[in-house]
Amino acid sequence: MNDLSPVARLKLPDRLRGDFVEQVMDILSSAGGPVRFVGGCIRDTILGREVRDIDIATQEEPGSVMRLLKTANIKVVPSGLTHGTVTAVSKEQVIEITSLRKDIKTDGRRASVQFSQDWHADAMRRDFTINALYCDPDGTLYDPVEGREDIKAHRVRFIGNAQSRISEDFLRILR
Repeated sequence: MNDLSPVARLKLPDRLRGDFVEQVMDILSSAGGPVRFVGGCIRDTILGREVRDIDIATQEEPGSVMRLLKTANIKVVPSGLTHGTVTAVSKEQVIEITSLRKDIKTDGRRASVQFSQDWHADAMRRDFTINALYCDPDGTLYDPVEGREDIKAHRVRFIGNAQSRISEDFLRILR
């Protein structure tokens, strides 16, 4: 399953529609695959909270993401290459961009990952259902693990077995 089925449409806040955000999304989507907002910025949008952090997910691998951004003269920081994250930086904003991935091996804190094209597999490796929400730049929402229902119920629920998810990364207990 390489893609997800849309479940709703969101009105995105201005923070997710600014010039720099749109520029980064356009650059990354020019490579051919979808580029989506993910996690907390979508959770906060649904809750009507101010969006502080912008996270984007892409099928492009980190090296490709960095090349695409550098070609467009966007400052890029290799903030977490081992797990697929780079950061796009402008004077006004910081955007974390993470490649879709699967956890191959975990040690209680760090994971060895394999980059993927599979949105569903990426969702299944995330911690909580409320952090596995994806949204296209036009507001199309994807919810592969029913995080939206958990938000409505004010419930925090692990994806899969809670004990297994905690053993993958012990810091999840603190969240």
